[in-house]
Amino acid sequence: MSELILNVHAAPPARPRAASRGNRKHRRFLRRRRAERRRRGPSREPEPARASPSSEPGGSGSPGPAAPPGGAAEAAVVAIDCEMVGTGPGGRHSALARCSIVGYGGAVLYDRYVRPAAPVVDFRTRWSGIRRHHMARAVPFVAARKEILRILAGKLVVGHAIYNDFKALKYFHPQALTRDTSKMPLLNRKGGFPENATVSLKRLAKELLHKDIQVGKSGHSSVEDARTTMELYKVVEVEWEQHLLLTPKQE
Repeated sequence: MSELILNVHAAPPARPRAASRGNRKHRRFLRRRRAERRRRGPSREPEPARASPSSEPGGSGSPGPAAPPGGAAEAAVVAIDCEMVGTGPGGRHSALARCSIVGYGGAVLYDRYVRPAAPVVDFRTRWSGIRRHHMARAVPFVAARKEILRILAGKLVVGHAIYNDFKALKYFHPQALTRDTSKMPLLNRKGGFPENATVSLKRLAKELLHKDIQVGKSGHSSVEDARTTMELYKVVEVEWEQHLLLTPKQE
């Protein structure tokens, strides 16, 4: 009786496909940044544009024309800060009166005084730096909003308590492309603050950047605040983006 030999060649078990990790919009954004860096090659970060005297809080006239953006690959990242005045009964409604947008290197991309649709009841000068004469050459809200949204479109937008800025603009930016430095536990840890605390931009700047902002009685400078927010983002950029890439939270 011949011996029957049965050879069974079992294929190795297929490796399970890794689950899709992270947010698709965020992955696409990172791929675009990497491709842009490869295309442009090494380049120097653009120097921050110097604010003209008229754009400083308490200065006369309206902020000067926007500086052209630098050619660095980080052009897809901007920081925004807005100043508000009070309209409506008792000036309790916050309305946009100045908006500043800076690039990754601090260059001013947009800086304009904005005239609200409703009459201004409270200029809130102590905080906003806005005075009555700033409204004389201010851009109407509708026109300013259109230009601002054109700049923000498709960008990763950094801000501190940025929901207040978007509310004043009557706008919702994609969450996957929004970075709020007031809600970043990693920044708080580095500054020695409780992770879940909401820490002011001024205190974070003092602890992490070792600089003083929002000093004096002339009000805030939205250009200075936007630049400071971008600097804080850079402190944790690599760790923050890696965390978001691996956390499929934002859609």
